[in-house]
Amino acid sequence: MKPDVLVAYPLRPRFLEALEARYTLHRLDQATDKDAVLAHAGPLCTAMVVNGHVAVDAAMLDRMPALKLAACSSAGFDLMDLDAMTRRGITLTNTSTALVDDVADTAVLLMLAARRRLVQADAYVRSGDWGRQGMFPLTASTAGKRAGIVGLGNIGLAIARRCEAMGLAIGYSGRNPKPGVAHAYFPDPVALAEWADILIVATPGGAGTAGLISAAVLEALGPQGTLVNVARGSVVDEGALIAALRDGRIAGAGLDVFLNEPHPDPALTALPNVTLYPHHASGTEETRDRMAQLTLDNLDAFFAGRPLLTPVN
Repeated sequence: MKPDVLVAYPLRPRFLEALEARYTLHRLDQATDKDAVLAHAGPLCTAMVVNGHVAVDAAMLDRMPALKLAACSSAGFDLMDLDAMTRRGITLTNTSTALVDDVADTAVLLMLAARRRLVQADAYVRSGDWGRQGMFPLTASTAGKRAGIVGLGNIGLAIARRCEAMGLAIGYSGRNPKPGVAHAYFPDPVALAEWADILIVATPGGAGTAGLISAAVLEALGPQGTLVNVARGSVVDEGALIAALRDGRIAGAGLDVFLNEPHPDPALTALPNVTLYPHHASGTEETRDRMAQLTLDNLDAFFAGRPLLTPVN
């Protein structure tokens, strides 16, 4: 008999087909009566497929007494009670290793687009203003500047490699200095922002980093500074960011993530000095395939008794 797996969030179609061929699936994601699915499947399923968009709290875990693996198909797991999982002997896996390059590329994309005013310049050409009004205003260079990275994990390191190749000096902040990393370490984001021309946020989300990029950090970044966020909207004090952009206390921002998604604050989206992307840094066919495959590989490893590929806890 095939093992029972609860699907709280689907994989991409061809990976879902592979999942269905290997396991007996209980489709919580499709259920109109979720309580009924949990009542039936909860005692049977030792594994579940989930995603960062799904809340997995203690109440849900109470309905799944047999659960031992939560295979998350995203990097983020902000809505999941990791402490409760750990206490119950449930391992969470995620797919952060599968999306490093595309997220790092997007950070660079947003940095350059914000500093060179790509969106505004595109509109300037399309509208005919170039012909009517002459050359577009001068913008800010990037080469030779200082890039401060908040969170030097796998994604942060990939961003650092790209920025270094483009001629930027690199600094970073985090809980502790990274062994073997030659870049300048700063004990907190305020100190890093004081040093940096560009501040790139690549730290995990969650309660521990909520509001980490505060009004004081933005003030330290200064009126020529650029903020880039490819982490989570919660990491930035969005009210302080709106005020800093509006008042010219920072020059601009490039944002992939927002506090309220998919409905960002209109006060933010109306500003001319912010470049916006719809939480799509990992949104390529190739990366989403790798994320789905890694989720499937973790499930296969679990049921085969092999070590998990990307355990979080």
